[in-house]
Amino acid sequence: MARAPNYDQERKERDRQKAAKKAEKLAAKVAARERSKPETETENETEE
Repeated sequence: MARAPNYDQERKERDRQKAAKKAEKLAAKVAARERSKPETETENETEE
């Protein structure tokens, strides 16, 4: 006989994976912003 599905556990796992993916995207966005930030600051300083 097959095991009964554990829907609650499956939902928690999907939610955990979604949260991890969201955190990874946010971290990548912050890292990209930090990489581009010093370049624009140096350009602004040389223009003034």
